[in-house]
Amino acid sequence: MSAQSPDHAGRCHVSLQVGRTSSGKPVLETLPARAVGPGLFELVGSPGLVEGCAAGDLLKIDAEGLFQVERRGPNLCIQAFGEPAFDADSLEALTKGFAPLNGLVEAPADRRFIVVTVPASAGCPAVEAVMDAWSASVSGQLEWEFSNVFGADGEPLNWWQPA
Repeated sequence: MSAQSPDHAGRCHVSLQVGRTSSGKPVLETLPARAVGPGLFELVGSPGLVEGCAAGDLLKIDAEGLFQVERRGPNLCIQAFGEPAFDADSLEALTKGFAPLNGLVEAPADRRFIVVTVPASAGCPAVEAVMDAWSASVSGQLEWEFSNVFGADGEPLNWWQPA
């Protein structure tokens, strides 16, 4: 795992493993984080490609970029992929759709994917309603998913439910 040296506030970037190439080389996504201890980082931004975490999560990260969530933060992460890439109008429409839920909508300059970070307190039904309404207005192929809601078995993790 590569992590930049943290600044005085602990801010840095971490590399999380998305997967591996056919030759076995790790594919990494670099995300802003805050160092909180040896090998422990709090994500400052949600990933666009890595699944299983969101901004606010506390992660233990190994040398290969594999991670374990030590503590869940307060956010859901939604990832959307489109073909062709999303246009500026669709990004703006999604941003407006998530404004009432205090969601943050982000995309790289080429808009090949979109990441939404929204407080879990907004509720999955409200998030689904925004995403479904937005999806209906987008031309081309579109896939979206909750990145940190379901486990490998497809069952809800329910981390957002009161204990």
